[in-house]
Amino acid sequence: MLRHKDTTIISEVKDFFTSSEKATNTIFTILSSLKLSEKRLGIQSKNKKKPYGLSQKQLRERYSKKRDKSTPANQRKEEYFTTKIQSMIAMIRTAINKGLRFEYVLADSWFTCFELVKFIKTRRIDVHLVGMTKMGNTKYLFNDKKLTAKKIIDRQRKTKKVKRSKQLSFYYSEALVDFDGIKVKLFFSKTSRRGKWTVLLTTDLTLKFEQAYRIYSIRWQIEVFFKDSKQYLGLGKNQSQDFDAQISATTLTMIQYNILSVVKRFLDYESIGELFRGSKAETIQLTVSERIWKLIVEILTQIAEIFEIETELLMGKIISENQTITKLMNFNTLLQAA
Repeated sequence: MLRHKDTTIISEVKDFFTSSEKATNTIFTILSSLKLSEKRLGIQSKNKKKPYGLSQKQLRERYSKKRDKSTPANQRKEEYFTTKIQSMIAMIRTAINKGLRFEYVLADSWFTCFELVKFIKTRRIDVHLVGMTKMGNTKYLFNDKKLTAKKIIDRQRKTKKVKRSKQLSFYYSEALVDFDGIKVKLFFSKTSRRGKWTVLLTTDLTLKFEQAYRIYSIRWQIEVFFKDSKQYLGLGKNQSQDFDAQISATTLTMIQYNILSVVKRFLDYESIGELFRGSKAETIQLTVSERIWKLIVEILTQIAEIFEIETELLMGKIISENQTITKLMNFNTLLQAA
């Protein structure tokens, strides 16, 4: 059985970023909902007679071919036999190694586990996990006792620590717990008094419930991606028996979706909401900064003419001996790219 999941990695612009950092994050904000990678995993069934849900006859009749070990196709084939957690961690590690910086990794209950929490907490960059988890048998250390999520919320309810969020119309409660040696915060929430509790886990202990809920809601873009891609772009409808063709078809669908998403953001930005309005405000700032930079360049040109020296020589001398000017030059290059 094939399942393909994705991970949304978001980058939020902080108020104290410098101008150059704001320009960079404007780009990442536009790209924040784009699908970065895709993997297909082989999920083995519990029935040993039918691994992957196939009979022995079906397994023998499956299409197969030899692949060069150095090719990406062979790498994808090897990934097929990894677990979903191993695959997700590999994707995040690749993003970090490629220089992508982000603040939160969002995951549903299919992924959120101690292995992922530990991986996120041991990264050198400042990154946190916000993930939905199950009201299962997992135990957390809470008030010096090992308790399940269900027992923790029962205690919170009995001690009257359940609150009402007027902004979101939710009942909620927060609990700081120890998850096998790692401090995490649990957010319990439900929409009505008779509703069922859901649990949100985060490694960011500074988050409030409303903040955590809004950040996690961004993950809904993944579900929108699958719905739209299946309905309009033919995701999962490739009938080829070749595994490589299946990977290629899915990749092409993701590229199509990414391109269409960027086009939509620029042509229909008012319907996108706050995300593009924030990007639009940043773009206005960039336009003003670019005009100021052009004015500076014009002044330096006039000074170079007065002293009868080449403009490039003057600017090269200033830049090579002044780190602040060098940063401004790098910022101007980034502006042109943006």
